[in-house]
Amino acid sequence: MINVIYPSEKPSIRVVGGKEEIFCLVRKRWLVLTPEEWVRQNFLLYLSKVLHYPLSLMAVEKQVVVNQQKKRFDIVLYKNSMEPNIIVECKEMAVSLSEKVIQQVLEYYSVIQSDFMIVTNGNFTHGFQRTGSSLLPIDGIPCFERS
Repeated sequence: MINVIYPSEKPSIRVVGGKEEIFCLVRKRWLVLTPEEWVRQNFLLYLSKVLHYPLSLMAVEKQVVVNQQKKRFDIVLYKNSMEPNIIVECKEMAVSLSEKVIQQVLEYYSVIQSDFMIVTNGNFTHGFQRTGSSLLPIDGIPCFERS
């Protein structure tokens, strides 16, 4: 398991028409605040503020075709060369990181072929690194390296 120390900075939240919204730093727009969006936005802050990944090398909720079905991944971090480096699947805090959740991110990984695969529910985070044709567990997410 990966120990994630979130930054003290929190996502911006507002109330519009009685509904809470959260600001996405990557998409630069307000979104309905759901439990999964809360986890996603806090994890984006962790990636940008703690691990120093530039927002310009992040993609959030983009479509990918898996087994001829349209799906949406949560977060992909790219290298400077724009090759996928890390795929992140976010779940709300109440969802356990079960084998079913790992299988979901494996489906995305099979298409995106990133170097790392991360799954988090905000409380618990698991990660894997591609080594040859295997995915091996990791105990930390690498910081961004400028090339």
